[in-house]
Amino acid sequence: MARFRLEVRWLWLPRESARPYAAGMASAVVLSEISTVVFTVSDRSSFGEREDRSGPVAIEALREAGFESISGAVIPDGREVVESALGDAIDAGADLILTLGGTGVGPRDETPEGTEPLIDQELSGIAEGLRATGAVALPTAVLSRGLAGVSRPGGSGHRSVIVNLPGSTGGVRDGIKYLAPILPHLIDQLRGGDH
Repeated sequence: MARFRLEVRWLWLPRESARPYAAGMASAVVLSEISTVVFTVSDRSSFGEREDRSGPVAIEALREAGFESISGAVIPDGREVVESALGDAIDAGADLILTLGGTGVGPRDETPEGTEPLIDQELSGIAEGLRATGAVALPTAVLSRGLAGVSRPGGSGHRSVIVNLPGSTGGVRDGIKYLAPILPHLIDQLRGGDH
């Protein structure tokens, strides 16, 4: 019977120069360098019938995680609106695009359908991980149809990471917490870094 030796190495950095690393992944990209666009997808919020609570929670959670370049907008539900907004963000050079809401099975929940045409490489492990992580706190999190993937190149050849998060504030917080350690390595790869 063969024996294997497992070697664990820890990377310790001085606090003032600490960069986010995850599971042994060293990256040349830090969260503060990742330009992020957040779209709250909600008919009621976009028409002023209900306050957008998810967008502000997302921006706060992103800032707490170390993101600095963040913009946001509220858009109505619907495939065409989502697809158009995502396309604009890709063309504007966003590294990360988060959608909040529209991932359920309601009649106007079409965020995945608006996202799918723009995804060139699906990141199904991220979408599955988000659902699994969310289900620990809320079993119905597995009902989310959210997608994650790398976009087709925009006009300048730039590609973005797109992630559909649920619209609940808890789902948004948990999703960003899950994504933050993964994103520097992923964005570094998109920019041509080694893996």
